[in-house]
Amino acid sequence: MKQLYRLLLFSIACMLVMQEAAGQSTTRQTISGSFSGLSFTQFVTQVEAQTDYRFYYNPTVLDSLTVDLQAQQQPLPVVLDRIFQGTAYQYAIDAQERVFVVKNADLQATLPEGFFARGDEEASDEKVPDFMAGAAGKKLIGSSDSKLYEIGIRTNNLKPGNATIAGTVVNAKTGEPVIGAVVLIENPLTAVSTNAFGFYSLTLPRGRHELKIKSVGMQEAKRQIILYSDGKFNVELREDVVSLKEVLVEADRDKNVSGLMMGVEKLDIKTMKQVPTAFGEADVLKVVLTLPGVKSVGESSTGLNVRGGATDQNLILFNDAPVYNPSHLFGFFSAFNPDVLKGVELYKNSIPAKHGGRLASVLEVTSRDGNKKKFAGSGGIGLVSTRLTLEGPIIKDKTSFLVGGRTTYSDWLLKKLPNDKYKNSKASFFDVNANISHEINEKNSLYASGYMSGDKFKLGSDTLYTYQNQSASLRWNRVFTNSLYGVFSAGYSSYKYNVASERVPVNGFDLAYDLNQSNVKADFTYYPNPKHVVDFGASSILYRMKPGSYLPKGAESLVKPDVLEPEQGAESAIYISDQYEISPRFSVSVGLRYSFYTYLGAKNVRQYAPGASRSEFSVVDTVSYGSGEAIKTYHGPEYRFSARYNLNENTSIKFGYNRMRQYIHTLTNTTTVSPTDVWKLSDSYIRPQVGDQYSIGLFRNLRANTIEVSLETYYKTMRDFLDFKSGARLIMNHHIETDIINSRGQAYGVEAMVRKSSGKLNGWVSYTYSRSLVKSNDANSPEVVNKGRYYPSNFDKPHDATLVGNYRFSRRFSTSVNVTYSTGRPITLPMGNYEIGGARRVYYSDRNQFRIPDYFRTDVALNIEGNHKIKKLAHSSWTVSVYNLTGRKNPYSVYFITENGKIKGYKMSVFGQPIPTVTYNFKF
Repeated sequence: MKQLYRLLLFSIACMLVMQEAAGQSTTRQTISGSFSGLSFTQFVTQVEAQTDYRFYYNPTVLDSLTVDLQAQQQPLPVVLDRIFQGTAYQYAIDAQERVFVVKNADLQATLPEGFFARGDEEASDEKVPDFMAGAAGKKLIGSSDSKLYEIGIRTNNLKPGNATIAGTVVNAKTGEPVIGAVVLIENPLTAVSTNAFGFYSLTLPRGRHELKIKSVGMQEAKRQIILYSDGKFNVELREDVVSLKEVLVEADRDKNVSGLMMGVEKLDIKTMKQVPTAFGEADVLKVVLTLPGVKSVGESSTGLNVRGGATDQNLILFNDAPVYNPSHLFGFFSAFNPDVLKGVELYKNSIPAKHGGRLASVLEVTSRDGNKKKFAGSGGIGLVSTRLTLEGPIIKDKTSFLVGGRTTYSDWLLKKLPNDKYKNSKASFFDVNANISHEINEKNSLYASGYMSGDKFKLGSDTLYTYQNQSASLRWNRVFTNSLYGVFSAGYSSYKYNVASERVPVNGFDLAYDLNQSNVKADFTYYPNPKHVVDFGASSILYRMKPGSYLPKGAESLVKPDVLEPEQGAESAIYISDQYEISPRFSVSVGLRYSFYTYLGAKNVRQYAPGASRSEFSVVDTVSYGSGEAIKTYHGPEYRFSARYNLNENTSIKFGYNRMRQYIHTLTNTTTVSPTDVWKLSDSYIRPQVGDQYSIGLFRNLRANTIEVSLETYYKTMRDFLDFKSGARLIMNHHIETDIINSRGQAYGVEAMVRKSSGKLNGWVSYTYSRSLVKSNDANSPEVVNKGRYYPSNFDKPHDATLVGNYRFSRRFSTSVNVTYSTGRPITLPMGNYEIGGARRVYYSDRNQFRIPDYFRTDVALNIEGNHKIKKLAHSSWTVSVYNLTGRKNPYSVYFITENGKIKGYKMSVFGQPIPTVTYNFKF
């Protein structure tokens, strides 16, 4: 009975509110005029001009309604009743003279829950009706296309000028931020994109607007807003489910033309999963290798050579933490679990000023934050590896976690090798990812992530190789104002390896290397207006190294202990960049980064005779430096410049220039990433590498932006990168400066690409012509390579062509193909034998004057998805793929052996036959 009584009171109160609102409007204001053949919008404009009424409705819902009547001092409800008579439209007028119009829906004036029980207490924030949220100053979450949202503090009359609306765009299903979503209004055309955390800031004229939000794989959203003053507005986007899923590469289809940056490639996880790989698992680095300007020296290598750069000239970041060895299992797998990834961004040019420390490229790999809505999981089971990822909310809509892991069981495959020498080989790896994200409030968010991986292998002997990566990062995102956004982060990375053997007890040894890096950063983005974006910030890195230790292993070992001196160095930088749209056709971005580096003690540093080559015989003194004492300092500016000019809405020309500095190098005599690579800091004799790159490109979109065409050309110079004397000792060398040659290099090329990003048939075709040349003529070295002339670098491969295609037959069946061709890499050949001093020696050609055979490979895959029932324990799919379909014996290397006084050459192939793979994937 009490419930019935309360319900009756509530109904009477609602009726009184409605009657009071209507009565006030009727008694205070009337409508007069001739409204003949007007659209409803035109009628509203005239009414709002002669009264204080303000209408709220979706124009697209009433675009077919025509107003045709005469009114003489009639109350507005009477006029609206005449207009809407016999239609499905309903209206309501509140006490503030706001008129709400909808179609096929009932309007009710409701009071917050608990209004009568709370008395004079303020109603709960969450229960304030949506149309009042803006006036109350609360954070709005847009989820309806027809609802009107008030932004800022409501005033009776709109003030002239602009106001800034800011917020985040998130996935409605998972709560994760949507990166690269475009937020815009069409009149006047004003647009911005969300950053890596889904944040946007948009300055608009005060008043009413239709806000549009677009993103790849998401349904386009429209929001009706009225902007009174600066305010927050968050938007949830729903995933777009179509009959034939599209595979899209970039955030918005016209980005190829309208985007300011060039030499930038973006890939999402859907795209990466389409490309066939050796063991059926999506591989970030293998997909990156299909892009123009990105190469590798051979089969199974995960080392990237970008626009003529060495593998150590790439900065690979995983959630802002550097990864020094991004490979597993001899390079057959990359270090990144595909189930935890969100996307990949590769900068070959137009590198943002906030990034530095490498000459060739920056590869940003980002993981997902975890589902904030519900618990979920995914995984896969293949022939040699398995993976599992779990995620879900800790506090719904505020805190989420994500944990993913992979491991392998590849020993059974190694036992199938026909060579008895390798049947007892072992190889394994694992990696673990853990992320936690927490929204403290609407202005502050925290993100913590951790990564750990380990590899272990032994090939045909008891020599055991192990290496591991570890990283952790903590980020604090802060929205200072609608126009100022900041990210503060701290991170730690570690890479170490160990080589051990006890096969011969007296020679048992343990070789170890350890690199640690700690860093802090502060990055800010300031949005003065939609045409102007300023980024600025600072960073600092502390490197600590144990360059090598060679110790006895086992009680019987007679190995003499040998430990290199530890090293440390500090690298810091400040930067600022300004992106400005001068006109709708012409935009520029100008940036300056200034970096500082100091090589620190404790260290004993040799002094060599001036003008003499560095060797044991030219040492004149040794200087000792204390712990933390500055030994050598380098610094200098790094410039960034990009420009874009639109010839028309479908065609643009872009120009870019970068100067980069690199203070850390690898000491390696291999052409790919190796577990035993040694990283070396710049010191008194090893100067930092410096590179300059110039590029220009033509970009055009065809067929309503569904086909992208690009043509880029570049020229790059490099100085002070490391080359080595013949017979140089790179491991456990106490004075590596005596074996290095400071070299110069140049690289140039042309990259062409055609990409179809949507539809049943999609993919891309790319072709690259490029040269990478080296000149080693160091005044401090007695050795002159190739008579001081330029010669091809180890990764110079002039021609490279790739085809990646996907075709979806139906919602459940699709196929993918990957075809790759490239010129063989350079090699130095033995030309003959000669005898000197009674000893026979080998005469070699000039360095890298010949090439191994060209490389060609075709991969295919068939993807079979399970049925699409909504209520299932798990959604599953199968991938059946064949790597190297034609069975071509591509050479990984060519080597030579002297047999009976004759030099014989041999070719080694990693995959000399087709490799079939079956993988089962699941998601729940």
